[in-house]
Amino acid sequence: MTTTRFRKIAALATALTLMGAAALSPPASAATPATRYVTVNSEGSVKVTPDAVRLNANVSVVTGSNKDALAKTSTVAAAVRAALTKSGITKGDIATASITVYPEYNYTQDKGSVLVGYRGSQSFLVTIKNAENAGAVVDAVVAAGGDDLQIQGVTPFVLDSSNATESARANAVKNAKAKANSYAKLLGTKLGRVNYLVENSSPVNYPPMMAMAKSADSSATVVDLGQQDVTVSITIQWALL
Repeated sequence: MTTTRFRKIAALATALTLMGAAALSPPASAATPATRYVTVNSEGSVKVTPDAVRLNANVSVVTGSNKDALAKTSTVAAAVRAALTKSGITKGDIATASITVYPEYNYTQDKGSVLVGYRGSQSFLVTIKNAENAGAVVDAVVAAGGDDLQIQGVTPFVLDSSNATESARANAVKNAKAKANSYAKLLGTKLGRVNYLVENSSPVNYPPMMAMAKSADSSATVVDLGQQDVTVSITIQWALL
């Protein structure tokens, strides 16, 4: 009876030992080398001619009272608005950035601060979608506003960058693949499948601050559009074979 019990205990101990050994053995997948990969950052850029112009204009007048300042500002602003509409600018592309009325003082050492009147102002932010017509629009606005109008900025920009962005993406991928292939060659391997692609920025435009001049053979204003870069930045990871 004792011998039989001893054999059962020995068999159980052997089974537990085998199970423990199996649990401690690493799985087959863990024994394989870690997946190798290469990750690169890249940019792609294309040059494009701006298709729109942003106009910043400000009406500013000084009169004897708050009420008169606001009234005269509104009158000049209405003339500017009418000139924009006549030039083909739609209502949706004309925005008022601010309207202000405040007392204006003149400071002298003898009298200190002296009230000289009340200044009223209204600033406009205008999108000119026909970039070639921008100079004519500027001239029309100046004629309408007269000495009560200041042009604070005329900036060409890319309104529709969809086509340029597609080209920039293609260039970014091409540049990334060339860089990754270079690393793979140096490591004596080849590129496998793409693990992931992340677009970091799309697009990035670098507009000039100001681009306006008078025509050489006339008094008409000419807005020089120039060219701008549309840039896409990406990160791609390839597996290495």
